[in-house]
Amino acid sequence: MKTIIIVGGSKGIGKAIVTNLLAHCNVINISRNAPDISHDNLTHHHCDVTKDELPEIEAADGLVYCPGSINLKPISRLSIDDFKDDFEINVLGAVKVIQKYLPILKNGTKPSIVLFSTVAAKLGMPYHASVAVSKSGVEGLVKSLGAELAPTLRINTIAPTVTDTELASKLLRNEKMIDNITERHPLKKFLSPKEVADMAEFLLSDSCASISGQIFEMDCGIVSFKI
Repeated sequence: MKTIIIVGGSKGIGKAIVTNLLAHCNVINISRNAPDISHDNLTHHHCDVTKDELPEIEAADGLVYCPGSINLKPISRLSIDDFKDDFEINVLGAVKVIQKYLPILKNGTKPSIVLFSTVAAKLGMPYHASVAVSKSGVEGLVKSLGAELAPTLRINTIAPTVTDTELASKLLRNEKMIDNITERHPLKKFLSPKEVADMAEFLLSDSCASISGQIFEMDCGIVSFKI
């Protein structure tokens, strides 16, 4: 049974990934809050990865870094601290975790890392400057580390469109906004956390052994199609 470290598995996409993996993996969750799940295969460490020392872990075969931000403001209202905060959460937090656990991951069984970007790194969208900058950094990190760590370890990223989570709740707060978001996507839908978790589970699995350094756009067509 593989051991997978999930950073940020208490809510949203992270929680969905934890739920998916528990049936067949030992899951070590690191987050400020414990997931409201009880399972023999689940271990929780209370930790704010941007501020606290990361827990010591003896062995792992996979790592998923889920923390992210949706800080949507006009450029005139974004402060330098906004950019710094988003970069720290999305990029530096991921770097800190990877550096900490890379030695044990290299000793794991067909090890894999999964990070998260956003469709806004590819598709120009108003008010997304800060998050697009930081998530573009994530994509650059994945490309670089994919080359550096091959063939020992694979790393990929998922770039979702709007996903029905607490983090995106301001974008989905009423029926009109939900209808508008749905209509903007060529597939006339947006994502559920379970869909994204299924992709993360695939990228961690041995079925994905030939894939590394890739950005998977789960975009419901919004980046890929003009219809």
